[in-house]
Amino acid sequence: MKYFASPSRYVQGENALFENAKPLLKLGNHPLLLCDDLVYELVGERFEEYLIRYGFQVHHVAFNGEASEKEITRVVALAEEKKNDMIIGLGGGKTIDSAKAIADMLKVPVVIAPTIASTDAPTSALSVIYTEDGAFEKYIFYSRNPDLVLVDSAVIAKAPKRLLASGIADALATWVEARAVKEAHGQNMLGAKQTLAGLAIAQKCEETLFADGLQAMAACEVQVVTPALDNIIEANTLLSGVGFESGGLAAAHAIHNGFTALTGDIHHLTHGEKVAYGTLVQLFLENRPKEELDKYIRFYQKIQMPTTLAELHLENASYQDLLKVGKQATIEGETIHQMPFKVTATDIANAILAVDAYVKTLK
Repeated sequence: MKYFASPSRYVQGENALFENAKPLLKLGNHPLLLCDDLVYELVGERFEEYLIRYGFQVHHVAFNGEASEKEITRVVALAEEKKNDMIIGLGGGKTIDSAKAIADMLKVPVVIAPTIASTDAPTSALSVIYTEDGAFEKYIFYSRNPDLVLVDSAVIAKAPKRLLASGIADALATWVEARAVKEAHGQNMLGAKQTLAGLAIAQKCEETLFADGLQAMAACEVQVVTPALDNIIEANTLLSGVGFESGGLAAAHAIHNGFTALTGDIHHLTHGEKVAYGTLVQLFLENRPKEELDKYIRFYQKIQMPTTLAELHLENASYQDLLKVGKQATIEGETIHQMPFKVTATDIANAILAVDAYVKTLK
């Protein structure tokens, strides 16, 4: 059986947050607005005022920063108390994943409004759940995707360039992983076979990132919206989101999750920065052609993504530490088991070291 999934509505453009009261009103009029204090200060308060002008009764709740079961349960209780009929997740990946979980528990519509283009979380019907300490815990899967995704290009253009680059790196894993699942005749994130549409979107995602990524980074540097930046926002958010969910994940994201087994400065890196290295490790595990490896490495270096262990803050990691990463990445239920061949913890530790050594020869 083939499955394809996508949000019910996706809206992207300058001022998208402030010109779309009508589709929001179709979903409810008493929303819980979930965002952290920084996002509230930057855009949340203005968005809340806009909603109030259109008759919404807004209940703002400050997100505590971790997509954990404890935080989700806390906000669910507040929403039940206020009888909120819609959840709006405004912010980054962990806010978004929490908003989806909260809405699913309450059985109310969810609106996702990303303020950065650094993850593909906005469009998917799943959340990544972490422990209170920030270690990967599990995926939660939902029966439907978000009801509405509002992507304000003007807001995202003002976000730090590093976050856009992280989103590009996260999105670059989309085709690499979907291709591996295809070769394995495996399952996508919906537990089904891939559709032609899902694969085509994943491939278009990669094509767009290489074509427009550097120009988009330049636009973000000066905080302006250009066609290239708009394309990259869409690639990072919609193409990557639909592509990974309907195409499937494989080794790159499992290795990212494996890194949560370690402590230290690696956790100061973004999701995309760790996925970038995980993607290189997957390419090494697959023994992809040198031209393909070099293309990815050179591009990552241009957008300042880590390609060495030193840049991951793991230059002093022992082989036993890397085996811990491998063991975490290969636990039961991890997406690495969608690879077209068996991958062991030792394979991962070896490939992590090999990537580092190979990149150093390019310098």
